Amino acid sequence: MKKAVVLLSGGMDSAVTLFIAKKIGYKTSCLTFNYGQRHKKEILFAKRLAKAAKSQCTVLKVRLPWKKSALLDKNIKIPENRKFSGRHNIPLTYVPARNTIFLSFALSYAEAIGAKAVFIGANAIDFSGYPDCRPKYYRTFNELFKKATKLKGIKIITPLLYKTKEDIIKLGKKLGVNFNLTWSCYKGGSKPCGVCDACRLRSKGFSRQLS
Repeated sequence: MKKAVVLLSGGMDSAVTLFIAKKIGYKTSCLTFNYGQRHKKEILFAKRLAKAAKSQCTVLKVRLPWKKSALLDKNIKIPENRKFSGRHNIPLTYVPARNTIFLSFALSYAEAIGAKAVFIGANAIDFSGYPDCRPKYYRTFNELFKKATKLKGIKIITPLLYKTKEDIIKLGKKLGVNFNLTWSCYKGGSKPCGVCDACRLRSKGFSRQLS
């Protein structure tokens, strides 16, 4: 059975990505990161999602000593009700080169277990404007994948890259994703805040489902 590493954050995009990988026949190994984010709730949800998908989940702890993000430094206020304006408005929640770091670890993991694919739930339609969520970034990184390892043929698969949040939710429902097992909010409260980028994009997707 072909193997894949799935980057699993605990959010709904990565949850749907995991179930896509399962649907098309991959034996999935999930990789979740404890990178010093301001709350660990998403890690708990990632573990629950992996269990629901009958997939192994590895939580990798890494330390980013530079606190140049609202997701790393509790002294930086998480933006609320921010106006979305795409590539020219990168928010304070951007973590410098986070996806590059995560994909590098995922590539190492994939080569170690003989996996041929790394799945990531990146999205370039309904997203916060992070530079490492754009199509050109993944095209370029895939070229690096071809040259960086002894095991050839490992590729990045981004099944949600051009989908809206509404499309992602529809697809997730078809695949049997339990969205109650996902956490999107940038804050770690007892319930989602409803005003951060992640909450608003999630709410937007579900609202479209009802319209």
